[in-house]
Amino acid sequence: MIAGTGSALPKRRVTNQDLEAIVDTTDEWIVERTGIRARYIAGEGETTSTLAAEAARNALAAAGIDPTQVGLIVLATATPDQTFPATATRVQEMLGTGDCIAFDVAAVCSGFLYAVSVADSMVRTGAADVALVIGAETFSRILDWEDRATCVLFGDGAGAIVLRAEENDGTSQPQGILGTKLHADGRHNELLYVDGGPSTTQTVGKLRMKGSEVFRHAVTNLAAVLHEALKGCDLTPADVDWVVPHQANQRILDATARKLGLPAEKVVTTVAEHANTSAASVPLALDKAVRDGRIKRGDLLVLEAMGGGFTWGAAVVRY
Repeated sequence: MIAGTGSALPKRRVTNQDLEAIVDTTDEWIVERTGIRARYIAGEGETTSTLAAEAARNALAAAGIDPTQVGLIVLATATPDQTFPATATRVQEMLGTGDCIAFDVAAVCSGFLYAVSVADSMVRTGAADVALVIGAETFSRILDWEDRATCVLFGDGAGAIVLRAEENDGTSQPQGILGTKLHADGRHNELLYVDGGPSTTQTVGKLRMKGSEVFRHAVTNLAAVLHEALKGCDLTPADVDWVVPHQANQRILDATARKLGLPAEKVVTTVAEHANTSAASVPLALDKAVRDGRIKRGDLLVLEAMGGGFTWGAAVVRY
């Protein structure tokens, strides 16, 4: 089951008006095309690992679980602190969990869904009783701040959940991760990628994106994988209480909801305030909706995301 959720944001909030001073754009242009009004940008001393550790602490506190009980940390990120070791091991040290399994997953914006699937499988096979699943990013550090088509879209942050093994007594509805569906298609690399890496340019590189093509694939793939995940659990969109999607663009969220026949009020949206935080966006949105009381115990959720690669996926969750 998901025993607790948590999130963390950098201290600095950057509005569209703030961006008008550094790049050729306007608040109206950004809002009309994306729905984004602000984002948070990491400052000095704020890294993927510090944000991840803060989100993890908040999730553990919500679950009432001590860090020493954690047996597994799976961290989804495309912006690690270092090429190696895994940023998850830095988080492990910050939390003081002691010896436990800790590694990173790289699937960009779908990373949290991939991490959830991996952690769920490992918990089910007995590798750990308590797992931290984290999505954390500092995307501001791989943006080209002269490219107005991309730099306005992204922000930094982290979100986390605590997964705890729990036997079902057979008399109540199963809780936790009911099913996941994951996909990847490497033929679309040139539509959304970073133009650098240790084995190619020996640089970190900058994000590059063909926005209209990504939009088209996102709407089609997200609607399809949501149906696929629900079907695998013998459920339909009518059974869903909340969709918690990757927060890339308000137009993608609206188009996906229409394609599924879901009312907008069933879709958790935080893109206006957080922008696209890649692997952090789903757990950030989940934590917000849990803490403001929208998502309640027993609710049926679908988490879904698509990112560079392309990768995409969905998870059906009974909270």
